[in-house]
Amino acid sequence: MSAVQTVGQVMADGVIDFDIGSLGRNFWALTIDGLTYGSIYALVAVGYTLVYGVLRLINFAHSEIFMLGMFGQYAVLMLLGFTPRGDAYDEGTVLTVVYLLLAMIGGMIVSGSAAVGLERVAYRPLRKRGAPSLVFLITAIGASFVIQEFVHFILPKLTNDKLGGVNAQQPIRLVVPSVQFSVFGADVTNVEIVIVVAAIVLAVATERFVTLTKFGRGIRAVAQDPVTATLMGVSRERVIMLTFLIGGLLAGAAAMLYTLRVPSGIIYSGGFILGIKAFSAAVLGGIGNLRGALLGGLLLGVMELYGQALFGTEWRDVVAFVVLILVLMIRPTGILGESLGRARA
Repeated sequence: MSAVQTVGQVMADGVIDFDIGSLGRNFWALTIDGLTYGSIYALVAVGYTLVYGVLRLINFAHSEIFMLGMFGQYAVLMLLGFTPRGDAYDEGTVLTVVYLLLAMIGGMIVSGSAAVGLERVAYRPLRKRGAPSLVFLITAIGASFVIQEFVHFILPKLTNDKLGGVNAQQPIRLVVPSVQFSVFGADVTNVEIVIVVAAIVLAVATERFVTLTKFGRGIRAVAQDPVTATLMGVSRERVIMLTFLIGGLLAGAAAMLYTLRVPSGIIYSGGFILGIKAFSAAVLGGIGNLRGALLGGLLLGVMELYGQALFGTEWRDVVAFVVLILVLMIRPTGILGESLGRARA
């Protein structure tokens, strides 16, 4: 039986429920949801693309840096006196914004610190020993599992079972989604506006920082030619540390935005699938390209929601990776395909 016949048989048996009508009816609602998720993917993807641009390293532990950010912002809310409960808190607009900003800053501090610590403990000793790329890759995967298991088994003991463990944290909701306006009949909520606007602002600010500032020029110099950059007085180790810090800070911000959308997603394994999708977004847009990370994240978020409507919810993740494969077959360097070291000022 040919591949086409096999696919046809699968669809005929109802394993794949191809429903183009659902896509047409819900096109704008799916687009808005896709842009919301895609904005989160884009922020995390920037961390992948920065590290790859400077070190040519796929930091697969970055998904766990994002996960630590979720726990960090949750811990800050608990320290502020909030406890999990069924309904959302009503603190008023101003106080809610203040609490969310404090939680985001807490998540960014935790993620940023964890990213810098990961670089110093796991990757820097390997660089000093001149380890091959494969060793870095294996170390990244190993570090990912170590961080997961730390949150899974050790963190609950350190916090008297208030954080971590096998079950997701009970959500603390500060914002109730409310419709602000409609686009072609599709409702746009306050949560979706906050996520998309905040993610785009942070991603663009990072791109401007790398393009226009002295530290950004150092990052681009090391990405383009680390030996020459060192001879010109650029501290490669400082640039690498700054790169991990920026990626970690953005992952922490993305964690706060993600928990606004998925309050029950705070769990030790909560960063794995999202991290893989964010990495796919970075590759889709052009690995090592900051603008490509933003574009890839938004496109991946939209395409996976379209795929969910066409084929069913259970195929959502599959569609995202199939889209990635198809794009790379046509353009292996990604959509934009411009490296960080050659970014234009």
